[in-house]
Amino acid sequence: MNDLVNAINGIVWSPALIALCLGAGLYFSVRSRFLQLRHLREMVRLMMEGKSSAEGVSSFQALAMTLAGRVGTGNIAGVATAITFGGPGAVFWMWAVAFLGASSAFVESTLGQVYKEQIDREFRGGPAFYIEKGLGMKWYAWIFAVVTVFATGVLLPGVQANSIAEGLRNATGIDANVTAALLAIALCFIIFGGVKRIAHFAEIVVPFMALAYIIVACVIIFLNWQQLPGVLSLIFSSAFGLDAGFGAIVGLAIQWGVKRGVYSNEAGQGTGPHASSAAEVSHPAKQGLVQGFSVYIDTLFVCSATAFMLLITGQYNVEGPDGTAIHTGVHGVASGPGYVQTALENVMPGFGSLFVALALLFFAFTTIVAYYYIAETNIAYINRTVHRPWMTLVLKVCMIGATVYGAVKTADVAWALGDLGVGLMAWLNIAAILLLRNVAFKCLRDYEAQRAAGKDPEFDPAALGIERADYWVKRAAGRRRQGAEAVAAKV
Repeated sequence: MNDLVNAINGIVWSPALIALCLGAGLYFSVRSRFLQLRHLREMVRLMMEGKSSAEGVSSFQALAMTLAGRVGTGNIAGVATAITFGGPGAVFWMWAVAFLGASSAFVESTLGQVYKEQIDREFRGGPAFYIEKGLGMKWYAWIFAVVTVFATGVLLPGVQANSIAEGLRNATGIDANVTAALLAIALCFIIFGGVKRIAHFAEIVVPFMALAYIIVACVIIFLNWQQLPGVLSLIFSSAFGLDAGFGAIVGLAIQWGVKRGVYSNEAGQGTGPHASSAAEVSHPAKQGLVQGFSVYIDTLFVCSATAFMLLITGQYNVEGPDGTAIHTGVHGVASGPGYVQTALENVMPGFGSLFVALALLFFAFTTIVAYYYIAETNIAYINRTVHRPWMTLVLKVCMIGATVYGAVKTADVAWALGDLGVGLMAWLNIAAILLLRNVAFKCLRDYEAQRAAGKDPEFDPAALGIERADYWVKRAAGRRRQGAEAVAAKV
């Protein structure tokens, strides 16, 4: 099975997809005049703006839900894998994907807000919604919805569960079967509680776990600050083939850096718009900017923390294309969370390995929960015309089964399946947001114009010539009616 999945991955993750991810991010960055730099302060401000409502969650809750999906095992095990097969230069290409991907995240999340709907008194949106409404291609939307349900409901949870099980086994000796059972029980409690429980859970757990992990990484960097210039030099020289030891694998550095970067920060993959569409905001660009910043948090902060811990301590291995060792810094440990645990254990004996295991537990479990929300949103899209309540129940059973399966299987199989799911979604979504780019940039220009005029931006799709944004049309009509009533009351 692993050979079959790897063969399919070779097609899905061809150089064409890597070029598409980088090219789309570069195009959106140039077209938006590098909004990820110009609006950095605005991104931070908007994170704390807005409140939840009966229909939607706050901007911060939506950010936390998105980060729950972005910040996962890719930030720990994924970084270690990228360095193993791409060398230290892979870290630079992860940074490049994050910087360019922030603009892709803005575009897709803004589109998610523009075309969101109210389903069962909750906001729902995502690529399936904007593909159908924005492009008028229902068949394409259904393909994305089905692929996403399969990817996030079956393929991707196993990667997260596998890393949790491996991390706990390395640190405490807990058997993978026990971990699988505990994960299944905890997942049942969360996913049967609905989107509000998911939002509140993510709002509490995600900021705490990310901050704690970054603080520990900063302590290690501080204790080894003399080595930091050399590590930075190694990353950049390896990324461009200038390093004598790693120069031969510069192509792999790009491939693995982009692959793991997309897996980790998910920019352009199509997962982010699902959570961002649930936010209660007055203008789609607001949540688009917030989601752009979430890519920075994921890759530039959390992934970089892992990379620096590994490279500063030297606890990593690098393999050539034929499996030969180019660099050996750790013996008897498989590529993945074990590298990071070994690195921290050497610096903080008796604490490091367990801390990484707990970080993985929180990172990966919240990602599994976020995957459920994404899959459920696409089930809601499919069920808009004909209600099929059994589909949600089947999804929950499959999700729990996939989590248990991933926890007890080998890491190679889990990661191969996860890469396949990410690649398929990325192909479908990036093509869609490129076709719908003008809608997102109309929203950006409108937002900037209103902010320049000193207003709190309000979105009116009719004024911008945007069609089929049904929720916002009703909202704008309601505002105009309230304004007329207020004027009449004064008279």
